[in-house]
Amino acid sequence: MITALPHQSVELDAVIFDYNGVIGLQPTVPMWSELAELAGWHADQLELFQNVFWSAREPYDSGDFDDADFWTTVLGHRPDPELLTQLRAVDTALWTRTDDRVVALLHHARRADLPMVLLSNAPHPVGDALDASDWRTLMTDALYSARLGMNKPHPDTYRNALAATGVHDPSRVLFVDDRADNCQAAASLGLRTLHYTGSPTDIAAHLRVTTIAA
Repeated sequence: MITALPHQSVELDAVIFDYNGVIGLQPTVPMWSELAELAGWHADQLELFQNVFWSAREPYDSGDFDDADFWTTVLGHRPDPELLTQLRAVDTALWTRTDDRVVALLHHARRADLPMVLLSNAPHPVGDALDASDWRTLMTDALYSARLGMNKPHPDTYRNALAATGVHDPSRVLFVDDRADNCQAAASLGLRTLHYTGSPTDIAAHLRVTTIAA
């Protein structure tokens, strides 16, 4: 069971959450393998596929690449419309599973009237899918890199997220991300940071939410 203290006792005015690796679960190996197979890569080439995938991801996340640009780079040829639709759907599914434990914390933070903003490096299809999820309504706002035209750790991504919280003092806003470089960039702008390593109790401690075993 999870209980939350009233917002007045929390020394934070808002929280900015990363998505993948915090709220969202990382893809499993079978999920990666399914995507690689659909893209025409052999089972023993999964690591190579992932390397090519990530090398093309930054411009896709920032909106510089559209779906066709991204998958043309990964495949080495332009996919036909049917294959492109399939690739987009499977890829999006990789990034839209959530950690129920963290989502439970979001619900309690919402009940405590703590403003929360999502700040995620995500291409348009993933951002659209996250906006359609049930938990998205818990957020005051959601900012995605493809819509911003820039990826974390660009300083303006954090400035935009801070503005979305409505809080002027960055020292009263917590930024939670699973990547140390993103946290360092946020800290340089005066935000409090939590480098998340997979334990929801770490988030609970910062939000002054107590987890109690049932």
